[in-house]
Amino acid sequence: MKNTPFTQKHIALGAKMAPFAGYNMPISYTGINDEHAAVRSNAGVFDVSHMGEFILKGADALDLIQRVTTNDASKLTDGKAQYSCMPNNEGGIIDDLLIYCVEANKVYMIVVNASNIEKDWNWISQHNTKGVEMHNISDKTCLLAIQGPNATKILQSLTSMDILNLKYYTFTKGVFAGVENVLVSATGYTGAGGVEIYFEDKDNDAEKIWDAIFAAGAAQGIKPIGLGARDTLRLEMGFCLYGNDIDDATSPLEAGLGWITKFTKDFTARTILETQKANGISRKLVGFEMVDKGIPRHHYQIKDAAGNDIGFVTSGTQAPSLQKAIGMGYVNSAHAALDTEVFIAVRDKQLKAKVVKFPFS
Repeated sequence: MKNTPFTQKHIALGAKMAPFAGYNMPISYTGINDEHAAVRSNAGVFDVSHMGEFILKGADALDLIQRVTTNDASKLTDGKAQYSCMPNNEGGIIDDLLIYCVEANKVYMIVVNASNIEKDWNWISQHNTKGVEMHNISDKTCLLAIQGPNATKILQSLTSMDILNLKYYTFTKGVFAGVENVLVSATGYTGAGGVEIYFEDKDNDAEKIWDAIFAAGAAQGIKPIGLGARDTLRLEMGFCLYGNDIDDATSPLEAGLGWITKFTKDFTARTILETQKANGISRKLVGFEMVDKGIPRHHYQIKDAAGNDIGFVTSGTQAPSLQKAIGMGYVNSAHAALDTEVFIAVRDKQLKAKVVKFPFS
């Protein structure tokens, strides 16, 4: 099991640690509900250094990205980022990812999910027929997500970069907490505002940056946050988690990701997805809230009023900010309309729920 440069920090802070995607990661410190509330109302720091980062360089870097991803990366200019996904040959999702345009048409960084680093690298390499220079910098890249409405106010004192006014899905690079070549982006996964910072751990830079952030945020009450609250925060926003809500057998159209699927260019499985769009899809990923008391869990069956199976739960929780149980799941398209009554099979009971829109409210 791998450690991140911050593992000993988490242990010293009393974090509950557990294996996640091959890494020893903090699940919670003071409790998921407490940490969730801290991010929604103030600021929290997530260690997400387990994520993967690839650099693609060269005249054909954009062409390679265009061929393996669904979104249109040609729209990116320097300092802009984009959410996208990589489809497999059958139209399923190999991974969802972020594309950072470091230098248009020449240099890009792709950020992928920790559990998919090897799979993604192999897939992109397989399609690299024009000699694009590729570097897997995952093992040497640190990534902290500082999220919450007060996050950028706290961090601004540590840099001359203007991160207070950093627009959503843009990034900048410069000196942060005395460390050079730090990339700061606004592409958060919590819906609470804030930034992510990428840097290489040279000369104890990881410890310097961690300590500087907590010193700068001490008066404001900044807190370390574990992966448990990261999951409840993203779920309240209706953001997909790879391996739960999307995977190799789900298409971006089924997952509600038609907005990142652009048919203005050629990419893997384009014709399959175009056919899906033209003919309509048989199932859709929906959000639902519980009407009856109970918490939906991954893989619970979703049924109609007559008790017929119509789908399955992909994610579910008692939402800390909303004080109600919510979930996401795939259902037959006939049952996907807003306010449709569905039933979640919890042990020997069928608990009533209704389809609602994202984000949950």
